Amino acid sequence: MGKQSMDLMRGTLDLLILKILSAGSLHGYEISKRIREQTEAEIFVEEGALYPALRRMEERNWLTSEWGISKNNREVKFYLLSSEGKRQLKEQSVQWDRYVRAMDRVLKIAGSPA
Repeated sequence: MGKQSMDLMRGTLDLLILKILSAGSLHGYEISKRIREQTEAEIFVEEGALYPALRRMEERNWLTSEWGISKNNREVKFYLLSSEGKRQLKEQSVQWDRYVRAMDRVLKIAGSPA
């Protein structure tokens, strides 16, 4: 059976973007590429989901942006976490950890079918 990319669960894209940008400023393509690399190609974020999320996060003041030149000499918009974005990353990471622990407890119930 071939390896298929996992669909993003609702609400996880923002957390992925925030975490990727915690390492520094990147443009959209690089954000998508880093997510793909960090998840060993399990998660692929399409442009149709990425750019609306970046705009939404910028409107919420989680990100700042500025235009610059990419490595291949193209004009691109670079995104960076704001102080509110750093706060959101911390808050959403805590919530995600709680969710994962809760799911893990349910999935490991003794005697349940696999």
